[in-house]
Amino acid sequence: MNIGLWIAAGLLAAVYLAVGLTKLARGRALRHRMGWVDDFPDPVVRFIGLAEIAGALGLVLPKVTGTVPILTPIAGAGLVLLQVLAIAIHVRRGERAQLGINVLLLLLAAFVAVGRFLW
Repeated sequence: MNIGLWIAAGLLAAVYLAVGLTKLARGRALRHRMGWVDDFPDPVVRFIGLAEIAGALGLVLPKVTGTVPILTPIAGAGLVLLQVLAIAIHVRRGERAQLGINVLLLLLAAFVAVGRFLW
């Protein structure tokens, strides 16, 4: 189980770090790839990127360093919430193609959150 949790956390961290850095650096300039950014001001898009980066780091660093390891499942729970909100935005905009990825990320984050709370 521990190996599965590490694999899931590592994959999620890589995805969220890459996407978060892109949103933080480019903000609303991503509208050609992410149409939803037109619904939000630039600081909100960059804040979402920052939240994704924090979540990515929180999935791995606390557990690796042994410093406040309870932050790892909390980061996973935060990413679950982020995906619930992302799914709501995509459904509202009628963007059904993205939902599979969002649900997968939600399930992986939930697996890490619950798994790290229990183990």
